[in-house]
Amino acid sequence: MTTAVTKSGSAPERPRTGLLTRIRRSFDTHWYAWAMVLPVVVVIGVLVGYPLGRGIFLSFTDANEANIGRTIGVNHIPATYEFVGLDNYWNVLSGQEGNFYPRLLWTVVWTASCVLLHYTVGLGLAMLLNRPMRFRALYRVLLILPWAVPAFVAAFAWRLMFNSEYGVFNALLAGVGVSPVDWLGDPLMQKVAVVAVNVWLGVPFMMVAILGGLQSIPAELHEAAEMDGASPWQRFRNVILPGLRPVSSTVILLGTIWTFNMFPIIYLVIGQGASSESEILVTYAYRLAFQGVRDYAGSATYGILILSLLLVFSVFYRRMLDRQEAAR
Repeated sequence: MTTAVTKSGSAPERPRTGLLTRIRRSFDTHWYAWAMVLPVVVVIGVLVGYPLGRGIFLSFTDANEANIGRTIGVNHIPATYEFVGLDNYWNVLSGQEGNFYPRLLWTVVWTASCVLLHYTVGLGLAMLLNRPMRFRALYRVLLILPWAVPAFVAAFAWRLMFNSEYGVFNALLAGVGVSPVDWLGDPLMQKVAVVAVNVWLGVPFMMVAILGGLQSIPAELHEAAEMDGASPWQRFRNVILPGLRPVSSTVILLGTIWTFNMFPIIYLVIGQGASSESEILVTYAYRLAFQGVRDYAGSATYGILILSLLLVFSVFYRRMLDRQEAAR
């Protein structure tokens, strides 16, 4: 005969519960929170989840305008596209397709230049508005106005100003004796034009976010730095920049993601005249899906690659920031 012996003072182990049991208990306890979250989950699933899943599926096929299923009048033509596995990704990443890497290079240059100008100009304006001055509230309103203008309205307004015959910029150049510039026809000038428009639209967001960060820095730090005899540059480097690090890391990450996918500025400012050198990845993916012979599989492949690039960048960016915080 054997007897079970337990150690004195030790509590008996609780039996492990399954996942469904824990979910059921959580629902019974927090049913109101689940009810409030459910509509958001459904909307996100419909608007984001289904298109994303559909895009992933199409990227593994050879779907195009000729073999996709469609209905013409009362006749339904079934889909005849086939599963091709990773062939689309191999064609793009191996360089056989020939369009990915040149556009990726320009997309990276476009994103880096725009975000750099967004942050530096926004930081400068925020520091000016953080100082006491007359009509400061009016200046804030005027500088925020570009952010309030819808992107398509701003794009068409700038397109008119960049017009080679009747645009404002060529009129100013003609006034000083400079020959007109084909802003929207020359590939280099196209890049200059879209960067200028995107900077004009993106600076207000950076300025507002950084201004909030500046106002959250305790005044005691500035006073202590002045009492220690720190120069303005030393106060900027040792007080302002470290104090802005939480805000800066967030706005730079968001600005990178937004600019990398900034479809309306490229497409609406340059329009159909966009050369292959001035197209970014997202505009080329759109052209594959909706212009000429529609290549749905190729467009979906580009979309998934763009998503993957941004996810990888976000992960490495956050890890880099975490390592910098741990090293402090």
